[in-house]
Amino acid sequence: MAEEAQTTCYDSSWVKRFHYFLQQSGEHKTILSALLLNILPGEFKRMGLDKSSLDVLGLGSGGGDVEVQTIALLQSTFPDVPITTDIVEGSIELTNNFKALIAKNTNLQKIPFAWHLMSSEDYEKQVKAQGDLKKYDFIQMVQMIYYVDNLGDTITFYHSLLKNNGRLMIVVISSHCGWDTLWKTYEKEFSKDGVTKWRPSAVVIAYLKSQGLKYEEHVIPNDIDITECFDPSSENGVLLLEFITGNLNFYQSLTPEIRAGILDLLRSKCSTEKDGKVIFNTMISCILVYA
Repeated sequence: MAEEAQTTCYDSSWVKRFHYFLQQSGEHKTILSALLLNILPGEFKRMGLDKSSLDVLGLGSGGGDVEVQTIALLQSTFPDVPITTDIVEGSIELTNNFKALIAKNTNLQKIPFAWHLMSSEDYEKQVKAQGDLKKYDFIQMVQMIYYVDNLGDTITFYHSLLKNNGRLMIVVISSHCGWDTLWKTYEKEFSKDGVTKWRPSAVVIAYLKSQGLKYEEHVIPNDIDITECFDPSSENGVLLLEFITGNLNFYQSLTPEIRAGILDLLRSKCSTEKDGKVIFNTMISCILVYA
């Protein structure tokens, strides 16, 4: 797709908050540690057994921090098997970040990447219109399921693109973490500048069960120091607070009463306090759905 298109998911203001959250939380490092060491090595070996080629699809791939590493793992697992990769991402800025990571990896430069600068739903429409239903061995959705209009339609369509023995990997916020408590309580008040629909692991799993799909859930512990969020004079604290609540104007758009309630809930039921610091529970679930 021509790159004249504008961002369709994140604007630059939201990207700034997203990057700061990742920097402070180490979320991608935590996810990668679990994926690369424990979850994916065995899955990849089973998935790619006796296959003459492997095809990967990344949806809402962001800056590529996770996808670059998982693709590199797949490549190292099957060094003699050709791999193709399609990447669907609505942000020009994040897509450029992804491309920059590939430019630093000589082995990944051997893999043909097709870039689709659009949302996963627009990509679905385009594929259906063209009648080009390419099948994939591995489809990854890392922290993107909150941005689609229809959860069921999205999972059903992309699951249908899996090859025999393929895997659909959905990484989402766990239903057993502080973030879920916060959003369940205040979802109506949040402006949703970033996240459009709150969908933790339990919502995804409920749909998978309703469709009789086989899956495995792997819980990945994670947390972040949000002490600065309770200091309204802290620019970094405000950035974190705005990302956590999906609201680019936390102090301007919410009433003092609602703000106070959110901050109290964050401290009392969504976090733990240790050595004077407030540690927010951001546990993650990796859900592997089988073809």
